[in-house]
This record gives sequence, structure tokens and C-alpha cells, in this order.
Amino acid sequence: MKPKSIIQNPILPSEHHYVQTKDQSGLFLEAICIFAATGFFMDDDTFWKNMKCLLSAHDHQIDEKGFLIKSTPNFNWHYSPRTISFDAAVEEYIELLTLIIKEQVGRRNIILPLSGGLDSRSQALIIKTLDNPVFSYSYSFSGGYPEQKIAAKIAQYCNFDFSWFVIPKGYLWETIDDIALINGCYSEFTHARQMAIIESLKNINGVFSLGHWGDVLFDKGANIDNKNTDMVAILIQKMLKPGGLYLAEELWKHWGLNGSFIDYLRSRIKTSLSQIHIENISAKIRAFKTSQWAHRWTTTNLSVFAAANPITTPFYDNRMYEFICTLPEEYLSDRRIQIAHLKRDDAISRITWHAQKPFNLKNFEFNKSPYNWPYRIINKLKRESKGVLGRPFIQRNYEIQFLGKENDKNLRERLFSKSFHEMIPEFIIQNVYENFKNNNNVFYSHPTSMLLTLSLWHQHFFSK
Repeated sequence: MKPKSIIQNPILPSEHHYVQTKDQSGLFLEAICIFAATGFFMDDDTFWKNMKCLLSAHDHQIDEKGFLIKSTPNFNWHYSPRTISFDAAVEEYIELLTLIIKEQVGRRNIILPLSGGLDSRSQALIIKTLDNPVFSYSYSFSGGYPEQKIAAKIAQYCNFDFSWFVIPKGYLWETIDDIALINGCYSEFTHARQMAIIESLKNINGVFSLGHWGDVLFDKGANIDNKNTDMVAILIQKMLKPGGLYLAEELWKHWGLNGSFIDYLRSRIKTSLSQIHIENISAKIRAFKTSQWAHRWTTTNLSVFAAANPITTPFYDNRMYEFICTLPEEYLSDRRIQIAHLKRDDAISRITWHAQKPFNLKNFEFNKSPYNWPYRIINKLKRESKGVLGRPFIQRNYEIQFLGKENDKNLRERLFSKSFHEMIPEFIIQNVYENFKNNNNVFYSHPTSMLLTLSLWHQHFFSK
């Protein structure tokens, strides 16, 4: 039978395509355990054995009935460092990022989410030179660090229109069913903060320019250079979320799966690593991270932006990956190229870098003892005083989504639905919930969020 179509997936597509295969049907329980442990599926896994997420960097043949016939790689990760000076590499980076952004946005209005980090700031510095009208925005948690103040300074310097939003406590429950339908429950729900402001974003005319994955591309993949290092162990440590292993092992045991979960996860990572023919450990881990959780986690969350307006993703462009593969690893480490680019503009480089607050790109090397003691002491006193006044400092997503009487009521309704217990037994849910409530809400927030995600998937997709 002749193939009906060929889907050519780029190195990192900005949306997912799911297709059926002629494999045996049924829940892919082993894959769901990995999802529970890490927050994303690996490779082409989905909830079902006979449903695949089309792999990135592959051409996919689909037959006339819509079944996947064959997938063929169209790109192989490599590490081929050129003999090039650092300054020349920075120049190439600026030229390439400028070209990609110009091509992607065309003459359309640009919607630019701004944070206190480097990726969106790098985009802002380039977009500042274009003629496109720009609407920029930022948001922060109610009671959290006011990151929007950093974004506002960047926007003001670049002469962008700017708005900022407060992510309110408990917003999740008004939008949770919409999120489930948008992202298919392929991402845990504590990360979908954009849903709190999606109606406002829908009212803006323009195209998003999103800076996702720039921070991974332009940093080292790992700190270790020893070729005998156990990369599988490194990646397991990076992939597992706090409490994720606990939930995965409980599900593995309840479903009576063969062997142990950790051995299965190790074998899956080892197999995926074997397909990346790079000796440099840092470059190999970056390639693995891009083909795995960039594709299956970061891209999943792009669907929320796409539900509001068209999206563009300059760091997802194939040319950016080809460029990365040809740079010496030492140029990519510690955000050196991005920092060098931003330092060419004195004003924007003097605005606080959120990850190094209160320092900026000119002086972040001093973010160490004893230079940062005054800020750390004052900041701690502020947090403690807010706590005494009954206004605790908000640092994590789950704190505004799961904590408090009304949040708890909504959480319980979703977790303890009798129909959901057909998939996950009540005793596992009860153990996770009680530990979250009474023992360690930081450690058990991820398992709680994953159970919530699975409950929404069961409600909207399993039963149908």
C-alpha cells in the first residue's frame, strides 16, 4: 500500500502529532510509570501501546488509513567543533538569531513574554531593532518575587508596550478542564500558569516569539568530562522529580509489571543514548535532553500559548541546532555566548538577572559569599516577616494551586473520584495525599500533581 503522506518532523517541532500504529492496543503502563516519575513521556510513548507521538528529526510515512508505517531519521546529532574564535561565534549567533526571528515574525505584531532571564532578554535586544509593533508582558505569583519589575525595565528600555499580570491563588480549578483538552494531559498541571491569563492573551493581535530551550542550548549539558562517567545515572538524577520515583514504584508494583521500575528506566535511557553518536559527554547529554524532554515536555506546554495566538520559536529552528553542533563546548558553557551578546548593550546588561538576583550581567560573578550576604539576610527577613503576618512568600506553582481550604476541596474532588480509582487505586492516592498534606508538601507536590494529571486524563480521554 502506498503511503498517504509523509510528515517531515524538524529537529524540535513546536507541536506534537499523534498517530496510531497496528500494534496491540491497551494502556502502556510502563510508559505511564516514567511519566509519573519525570513529568514527561520518553521517545514516542503515549498512554496507549498503539498510539505514538511522532519522533522529532524523523520523516514519517502514514498509510491511507492513518496508520504509521515507518519513521526514518532526517538528522543525526553530532559534535563537530570548528576552529573559530569566541568573538566570531558570538557574531554568528547574533546574525543567526536575528535572521530566524525576522523570518518567523515577518511583518506581524510581536507578542513577547518577558522574564528576568537571558533568553527573552536576548530576543528583546534583537526585536528592538525591528520595525514590528511589540506587546510585551510578564507575570508573577501573588505574594511571590516581583519578576515583572525586571521585565518592565527591559520593556521600557526597548520601548515596548508592556503589561503585567498577577497569577491568582486557585486559578487552576477554573481552567483545568480546558488545559486537559489543550495539552492532552501530557504535562502535569502545575506548570500551566499561562492559562490564568489566556483570555487576556487571546485579545492581543500578534504572534508569539517564545524563547523556550535557549537556556539549555547555550549552556553545558553536564559538568563532568570523564568518559567513564555513568551518563545513565546522571540523567536519572536529572529526570526524576522529587517524589516521582516513589509514585512510579508504587504504580509499578500495583500493576504487577515485570522487573523493577528503575531498571526499566535505566534501560530506556541507555537505549536512547546509544542512538546519539557523540563522545563529548556535555554535548551528548544536551542532545539527549533536547530529543527527550524538550520534545515531550517543553513542547507540550507550548500548546497553551498556541491556544491563544500563533507561536514562533527561534531556538527551535533547525539552523540553530546545526550551529550548536559546530561550536566548541567551552563556548556553550555557562551561557557565555548569550552573556557576551547582551553585554554589548550596557543598559540591558545592567538590569537584574533573576537567576543571580540582585546582581546583573556586569557583576554576577560576585553572587557568592560574602558579597551576597546583605541581600540574602534582608531577603530572608522579608520572607519571615511576611510569614508572621500570614502572607507567606510564594515560590512554587503548587503553593497557589494546592494549598489552602478551597484549593484542597477542589483537589480532593479530582483525586478521589470513584471512576478514577478504576485506574489508580484509592490507597495509593490516599498515601500520596496524606504525605503531601501532613509530612512534606515539597517532596510530595510532584506525585500529587501527577495524580491530578492522570485523573483528568482518565476523565477526558480514557473513558471516551
